[in-house]
Amino acid sequence: MDPSHNDLEAIRRILADLTTRVYRIEQKLRIEPETAVPSHATAPAQPPPPKPSAVDAPPGQPVSAAPPPPYVLSPVQRAPKVEPQADLEARIGSHWLNRIGIAALLIGISYFLKFAFDNNWIGPAGRVAIGLLAGIAVIVWSERFRTKGYKAFSYSLKAVGIGALYLSLWAAFQVYSLIPSSVAFVMMLAVTAATAVMAWTQDAPLLAAFALTGGFTTPLLLSTGQNREVALFSYVALLDVGALLLVVLKPWRRLLVMSFVGTLLLYVGWYSSFYSRSQISPTLGFATLFFAIFAIAPLVTLQPEGEAPLFASIPAVLAFVNAVVYFLQAYAMFEEIDKRDMAWFALALAAVYIFLSRQVQSRKLTPAAAEKLHFLHLAVALGFITVAIPIRLDAHWITIGWFVEAGVLLWVADCIESDLLNGFALAALVLGVVRLLLLDNFYTTQLIFNLRMATYAVAVAVLGAVAWYASRRADDAARMVAAVAVVALNVLALIALSHEIADYYSRQMSALQPLRGRRIPAYVADWRTIGIERDFSYSALWMAYGAMLMVIGFVRRSAFVRWQALLLIAATIFKVFVYDVSQLDRGYRIVSFIVLGALLLAISFVYQRDWLKLSARKQGRSS
Repeated sequence: MDPSHNDLEAIRRILADLTTRVYRIEQKLRIEPETAVPSHATAPAQPPPPKPSAVDAPPGQPVSAAPPPPYVLSPVQRAPKVEPQADLEARIGSHWLNRIGIAALLIGISYFLKFAFDNNWIGPAGRVAIGLLAGIAVIVWSERFRTKGYKAFSYSLKAVGIGALYLSLWAAFQVYSLIPSSVAFVMMLAVTAATAVMAWTQDAPLLAAFALTGGFTTPLLLSTGQNREVALFSYVALLDVGALLLVVLKPWRRLLVMSFVGTLLLYVGWYSSFYSRSQISPTLGFATLFFAIFAIAPLVTLQPEGEAPLFASIPAVLAFVNAVVYFLQAYAMFEEIDKRDMAWFALALAAVYIFLSRQVQSRKLTPAAAEKLHFLHLAVALGFITVAIPIRLDAHWITIGWFVEAGVLLWVADCIESDLLNGFALAALVLGVVRLLLLDNFYTTQLIFNLRMATYAVAVAVLGAVAWYASRRADDAARMVAAVAVVALNVLALIALSHEIADYYSRQMSALQPLRGRRIPAYVADWRTIGIERDFSYSALWMAYGAMLMVIGFVRRSAFVRWQALLLIAATIFKVFVYDVSQLDRGYRIVSFIVLGALLLAISFVYQRDWLKLSARKQGRSS
């Protein structure tokens, strides 16, 4: 037998086997082929006979490729191409016209009922009964459309029916006083529960949204203007727990946003109208209960498959907003008593979020979402620690607290290798530096060994730690952070030493005040002498600090440090030649020039001796 014929037969058998397998897969997935398979053939034992191929055709006759079996085509291949115009037309016809038609129908019925009510055709009890029966009838009628596949139209009708039920019960209580508030509340609660059950059984998140909307509207519909805090917030907590149970069992995380917004609106509305200082205990208790519900929610919710990025961030956003809102609620209540206690409250919240950050490893979250939520909880905890410092401490102690926090965060970030904590450390450090330079006012009674110098020393130490930790990394961003930290360190050190010089001479000037009214010439002469000494001290400080930086740059072979020294020495040269020549006395002028000249010659000698082998490096780069 021809070997090629055997190969073709083997290929044919493989294709037949693959065809059978694809057919069975499509049967299990309930994918309808273009050409219907006969009803009596549930699963063919053998594939359809293959079409004649080139091997079977007589010589000399044209051969056409055999078409593949119709049920081999995938659903994507069989799907007809939908034109955008047709899709828009279908949306207009099936959705927009549906909503407009329902609105028109409701308006027409409303006008008719109003006409009937105005003419007293129907009494109050009859009006309420019509509304209730119409609402129930519309809901029942909508089921007929749902079973036939018109889900969007069915849900629209259900919205009309549910709204009719709520409004009828509202009218029975508020308008006609036919039933007491307790009966109206129970009936509205029954409507909410029934809607939630329908949402569960029909797997319809839209109906769940209807249930939540009706549930949070119920207190507004039944409001009598009286303060019923316990009843109101107990009911709201019940709604929140129900929403939490739904999102635990169903991937309907958008319900959490609705529940949180509804709770917040009802809380703010009640607080602005009824809250007093005597109610702090129950109010804070309910606020804590709401906080706990929405703090747990991001950890236990189901994540839908293929969720859009905007909705995938719901747990993280909810965790952050919930923390901020709860803290502001507590702050508003404690501000009237002692807001300093809020520092301990903030630290307690920080501990809670550190605990939550360790509980994020939930099987219901993807690894990426769990990691994101973990770091967000940690960030919120650090934020509360940062907020607690200015609440509890005063003046410069706030600055020191932020510097200490930055140092601790740097150490922890290095231990766990967290860039997020590094970012928070830098943020706390920036807050401390800005406050130190712009807000803090120190009153010192002695030189060097004072609280201002200690605060600057803490800042310099933390900046040194930043530079050291960043220098251990090899990336460009870390090198940039290290460079900025070194520059900021030197600037703060110079500012701190300059403050000490200014304080020293300002005390001497203050000691001359008794002479101001009695011996004016002596006062002016002494004042000028002290000013000259102060200006010379500034020049001496800059030259000494520049020389120190140059030595460090040579010892550590750091061009970056040497460039800082050169810039500072250049500023000193400019001051000596431009300012000191015209302002200082002859003696100070001589000393300034001699010291500056000696310093420049020494630095020049070091460069000329080429102790750092800079010329060799230059030749190596040029070659």
